[in-house]
Amino acid sequence: MTSAPSESALVELRRYTLHPGQRDTLIELFDREFIETQEAVGMRVIGQFRDLDDDKNFVWLRGFADRDQRRAGLEAFYGGPVWQAHRDAANATMVDSDNVFLLRPAWPGAGIDGPVSGRAAPGAASTPPGLLDASVFPLRAPAGGDLLALCREVLSPVLRQGGARRIAWYVTASTPNNFPRLPVREGEPVLVGLALFDDLAAFDAFGRGGTWARDAQPALAPWLAGPAESHRLVPTARSALHG
Repeated sequence: MTSAPSESALVELRRYTLHPGQRDTLIELFDREFIETQEAVGMRVIGQFRDLDDDKNFVWLRGFADRDQRRAGLEAFYGGPVWQAHRDAANATMVDSDNVFLLRPAWPGAGIDGPVSGRAAPGAASTPPGLLDASVFPLRAPAGGDLLALCREVLSPVLRQGGARRIAWYVTASTPNNFPRLPVREGEPVLVGLALFDDLAAFDAFGRGGTWARDAQPALAPWLAGPAESHRLVPTARSALHG
């Protein structure tokens, strides 16, 4: 057995569009069959979520120690018996599974998969606390030092003062996709911000406070190639990332 990485140098942000009424079906299958079996071959299932703004969206984060380990882990899992046994059921829930960014932490320590709150045991059904705000910012050019300094010195303090308990920043990884069986969105530089709040009420209070619109959005605007795409995500019963 290969142990999961202590930190993820590469992270996939995976957003699936599902057939109507199929999200809970996929989540039950995922939480039961696809967590420990992926981590057994060296990958990390960082967290999996329901999108509050679209009941056909399932979002999850998967981490890897490096590029070579990503290829080896994906080959082992998708060529292994668990995926072979359940792939038809999983794929039957999906309209599209190719909305994927391959990312890296924006700077050392900027990722979110360090210490986690703990994952519930198999069979858990209750939803753990927490609201993850996941924002994808399309960039005019790959993120450079000035933008990352803005994240550290302006954006993160705004989020922290607004109640975010954990904050992470990722940028597009320059490494090409070495497992083409699973497509990723290449040639699209992005900045991805993740902010974990205690609950939906805490996130709503942050929005009503107006500090992001006043202090963050204008400072970020010169780097953006288009509107940001934001998602309010709540963890599934067995998500390791939660409040």
